[in-house]
Amino acid sequence: MTVEIAKNGHVWTVMHNRPEARNAMDPESADALTRAFLEFDADAEARVAVFYGEGGAFCAGWDLKYVSTLNTEYPLGELDIPPAGPRGNGGEIPRGPLGPSRLELDKPVIAAVAGPAVAGGMELALWCDFRVMQEDAYFGVYCRRWGVPLIDGGTVRLPRIVGQGRALEIILTGRKVPAEECLRIGLCEYVMPNGTVRDKAEALAHDIARFPPVCVRSDRRSAIKSQGLPVRDALIQEWYNGREALVRDGVAGAARFKNGLGRHGDFDNIL
Repeated sequence: MTVEIAKNGHVWTVMHNRPEARNAMDPESADALTRAFLEFDADAEARVAVFYGEGGAFCAGWDLKYVSTLNTEYPLGELDIPPAGPRGNGGEIPRGPLGPSRLELDKPVIAAVAGPAVAGGMELALWCDFRVMQEDAYFGVYCRRWGVPLIDGGTVRLPRIVGQGRALEIILTGRKVPAEECLRIGLCEYVMPNGTVRDKAEALAHDIARFPPVCVRSDRRSAIKSQGLPVRDALIQEWYNGREALVRDGVAGAARFKNGLGRHGDFDNIL
């Protein structure tokens, strides 16, 4: 089994386990990961996911041994595969070659990155809401050497995270981008000692999962969907997006505060 799921309360850890290939992605793994994240998004009890690569590598990208077998006249034959689900493609395109990279989930996913996350593996990490890297982790468009393009969101998401100039330098040179540099340029949010990255990502996931879930998803959705909108349109969207959360979570939460919980910035005593 190339994909495993560990469930702990409201937190799921989705693990890609193909260590013999440094978790490079083949069609079986891509399908399994897509199913796992769609299952997570549909589960009423699941609130936050952690995406982790077993065996010391997050993902070494698209399996080039598999890519080398593609028909050069029709290399994207996988476009015949039915769309992965209702979100992220609207029936226009199938799942990405790397699996869930084109899904638009309604719940947060945290990348826990150990070792290489290169080429398509970097694209998968960029698909996540934010990234926790350990000291030996690194990104890089290593597929630059072989003429394999970024087709799992890398050219879309990387400029939005680090800016166009820096993104183009990383994309065009294909160079290694180590964890400390990723932290400095905003490409990850935490750098952890080796061997602790999954624990840190899961701790963050549990912290987020404690909060009222409708509000968490509402604010996340608004932050993502406001990309590219004029300010006024984004403010209108924010208001209509947040009304349900205020009704379902906010009023009851304000009552808990009134009754003495969570005073003075206390994030522990809130329920």
